[in-house]
Amino acid sequence: GDMATAKQLIDAASDAGFDAVKFQKRTLDKVYTKEFLDAPRESPWGTTQRDQKEGLEFTSEDYSEIDSYCETRKMQWTASAWDIDAQLFLQKFNCSFNKVASPMLGHIPLLRLIASEKKKTYISTGMSTIEEIDAVVEIFKSANCPFELMHCNSTYPMKEEDANLLCIPMLIQRYGIKVGYSGHESSLLKVCAAAVALGATSIERHVTLDRAMYGSDQAASIEANSLRNFAASVRAIP
Repeated sequence: GDMATAKQLIDAASDAGFDAVKFQKRTLDKVYTKEFLDAPRESPWGTTQRDQKEGLEFTSEDYSEIDSYCETRKMQWTASAWDIDAQLFLQKFNCSFNKVASPMLGHIPLLRLIASEKKKTYISTGMSTIEEIDAVVEIFKSANCPFELMHCNSTYPMKEEDANLLCIPMLIQRYGIKVGYSGHESSLLKVCAAAVALGATSIERHVTLDRAMYGSDQAASIEANSLRNFAASVRAIP
């Protein structure tokens, strides 16, 4: 929810040679129930879940500023939408690609809307069954929308022994498509390097300025001062 922090993270990703940054867009009253949003939760923004969720969301004006800032840094950007209204909101911007978060693989109307845009789409597969992935692949292939699956284990942080990286060649063989890796481990490079060696064609990682900052994803994130070494090391793998 802080623009200065967002710009620092964009700068760090750009300076390290990353290709793109990704945010997350949710229409809170569509994604969560009133009972959940009214429930107590202490955060820098207040004492309820709604206070915390609203504090983290960027406004339309904020996203316009992000769009302009990424253009000055020659960085691509997008956001993973958690509902149809959020995806329609993102259509106002000329994002070059889409991203589907793992929990959205069961949201068929949203998937069909994203596929209808025919933009390259990265689809995380955490928490999904093979049958669910089959259905998603069929949606995107039927729409002639270019896409790439991203193997993912949705624990924060993920233990290295739970990475299950042999899913990457399995998915490549099953669908005959490119497959990437979306990682939530605490370690910097080991798992991602192994993923690339097994055929991963894209890497997504959470990033932070400091793991001591507020937020539930900090332990699963790479600190900005390590990004340059991370990107260079990944690209050095044949």
